[in-house]
Amino acid sequence: MIRSLLVAAVSLAVVSTAQAQTDAAGEPRVRAILRTTPLIDGHNDLPWALRQEHGNDPYAVDLATDLTATGLHTDIPRLRTGGVGAQLWSVYVPAALPPTEAARETFEQIDTVRRIVAAHPDAFELATTADDIVRIHRAGKIASLMGMEGGYSIDDSLGLLRQFHEAGARYMTLTHSKTTTWADSATDAPKWGGLNPFGEAVVREMNRLGMMVDLSHVSEETMLDAMRVSDAPVIFSHSSARAVTGHPRNVPDSVLRLMPEDGGIVMVTFVPGFINETVRAWGADRAAEDARLKAMNPGAPDAVTAGLAAWTQAHPIPRAAVSDLLAHIQYVRDVAGIDHVGLGGDFDGIDALPEGITGVDAYPAILSALMQAGWTEADIRKIAGENMLRVMRAVEAVAASKAGERPGMAANTPA
Repeated sequence: MIRSLLVAAVSLAVVSTAQAQTDAAGEPRVRAILRTTPLIDGHNDLPWALRQEHGNDPYAVDLATDLTATGLHTDIPRLRTGGVGAQLWSVYVPAALPPTEAARETFEQIDTVRRIVAAHPDAFELATTADDIVRIHRAGKIASLMGMEGGYSIDDSLGLLRQFHEAGARYMTLTHSKTTTWADSATDAPKWGGLNPFGEAVVREMNRLGMMVDLSHVSEETMLDAMRVSDAPVIFSHSSARAVTGHPRNVPDSVLRLMPEDGGIVMVTFVPGFINETVRAWGADRAAEDARLKAMNPGAPDAVTAGLAAWTQAHPIPRAAVSDLLAHIQYVRDVAGIDHVGLGGDFDGIDALPEGITGVDAYPAILSALMQAGWTEADIRKIAGENMLRVMRAVEAVAASKAGERPGMAANTPA
């Protein structure tokens, strides 16, 4: 079974980068689809890029102009060219922050998204529901939603979780790169074997609120625990398939096979190290060299920096291709089903993109390549936005069914 699915993925991967960029016949068909079906991207880190490089000021760069030359992946002209109808903006802050500071900075990032929208009311409008997305898209604007990235930002407080939801956050990634006081991360040592009891309480409260449970970044055990506990479908806002590229951030087959029963969605990401095995291996080798240099040069960060620069010069980073991305999309479809695949680019949250992609304008070419490989118009509508709208409506329905329940009062008492 797995072998045949991999063959199918590889067959799709032969679609060349050039075809994905220049399919003049297919792109108009895709653009026609996107005029009536909103393309929903699950994860974009523009708010963090503004914080890091531009003083958290949406006016520091002119988002109304093409910003390719600045290195940013996102601007309004390219969102329009890309047919993006709804964007889930990540309100990310680093996992290394103390939880109280993380909470404060996450609220600041929510403010950043609101200021981006306020600065460009002709292009953006805030959204919190599936119906909002449909209405805003029909009005010719880009629906703007917010997703938290890292459960450490709630500082072990269901009260803070509720306030984030009230402020507009509509999903929360349970962890980021580090295991939290209640959930195991995919890229850190496990502590809980998935979720601890407070982590389960967090998931239940998210269900009650109508906040999507995002399982990108979490361990396989946390994925399975969250899917067991949640009454609503889960999402992976920016993850790919582990069987195709063996990064622990990707979704294993054990979870992909559960998606039809769960009802959730895997929004395939464009991160080169998550979609290309050679790039993944290069990243692992670079991390090992970094650790070696730090062990050999304690207290000498300049020596570490110089040594890592020399290693990188001697070992240039390989490039991922659009065909790698297409292989992951096809694989998720083959294992989880057409109703459970979406798109989560992670634009402006990564240093490199697959060769041939420079920003958020890439979506019509990608979807055109899928059509060239045999996907139907109905399939394209599903991956573009219908699947995510269905998930959102299911999450909203679960919340409506729990409207009479009292807010959770659980506290975390980790061992």
